Amino acid sequence: MDKIVLLGKTMPELKLLSEELGLPKFAARQIADWLYKKNVDSVEQMTNISLANRNKISERCVVGKSLPENVMVSADGTKKYLFRVQDKFVEAVYIPEKDRATLCVSSQVGCKMNCLFCMTGKQGFGCSLTSGEILNQMQAIPEFDKLTNVVFMGMGEPMDNVKNVLAALEIMTSDYGYAWSPKRVTVSTVGIVPGMREFLQKSSCHLAVSLHNPFPDERLAMMPIEKAYSIVDVLSEIRKYDFTGQRRVSFEYTMFKGKNDTPRHAAELKRLLDGLECRMNLIRFHSIPDVPLEGSSDDEIEKFQSELSKRGVLATIRKSRGEDIFAACGLLSTMKKNNEL
Repeated sequence: MDKIVLLGKTMPELKLLSEELGLPKFAARQIADWLYKKNVDSVEQMTNISLANRNKISERCVVGKSLPENVMVSADGTKKYLFRVQDKFVEAVYIPEKDRATLCVSSQVGCKMNCLFCMTGKQGFGCSLTSGEILNQMQAIPEFDKLTNVVFMGMGEPMDNVKNVLAALEIMTSDYGYAWSPKRVTVSTVGIVPGMREFLQKSSCHLAVSLHNPFPDERLAMMPIEKAYSIVDVLSEIRKYDFTGQRRVSFEYTMFKGKNDTPRHAAELKRLLDGLECRMNLIRFHSIPDVPLEGSSDDEIEKFQSELSKRGVLATIRKSRGEDIFAACGLLSTMKKNNEL
């Protein structure tokens, strides 16, 4: 019988497990403390739990933490970690800066969304990660204690795995877990409305929406999700929630030469987002094989930013990191590694 993995268990789940194992009521909080605050590797390290009870836990459970199998280091200091999950591989990206250290985590191996401009989509879908496999990307890297922010912008679509993503977020932001402020976490989506609605109702973390084109027909040509959940419907759902306080919504906008970087697109973005407290993140496109898209030049991106600014739309240009190790936006893929298995 496979052992139960403790990493990724929420407090209610740990309480239920403790009851099943015949442990005292306070054992659940002790286990959580060892898992999420002390970051132990084994049950044997949980030394304030009696030996008899540790043996009970060890018979049925393992911590479930696993170290990365490889790390690539960019010239700019970005690190890309490779993890084995469910006999497949997934990547996470550590991005150090002067005043912050961000980890870009994955929620799935591959992705079902098949956006034209994304290497992960070209890989196809492998599996969804458990909450423990999501958290392991954080806890198993040497920089865990340095992290200031986490973004769910790695491989996969978080709202297609919303149950496990929400469990990971609960642990990250609860007092029994990492006790992080939700302001330190941003979760992205292409716009799967049911999952996004559940996320917005159950979490206070920031939301980032992959927009990339304000015109539905043009967006559909790049993002098949537009057919199921139009950007108009996505925005209609978002407008039901309050983003005037500490919680933020932002929009990801990868820049394609002649495709979405014209004054016409800037004007439509203004109309589409009018009255919504938000930020646009303009992203450089990194070319991928067999994709007939060309990235806008730096000058064109800056001009588009100016067009948005003139219309009262706040836009920032995201600095590209880790391009030389294929760690930048849209470049994550473990297709080759998975095929080698």
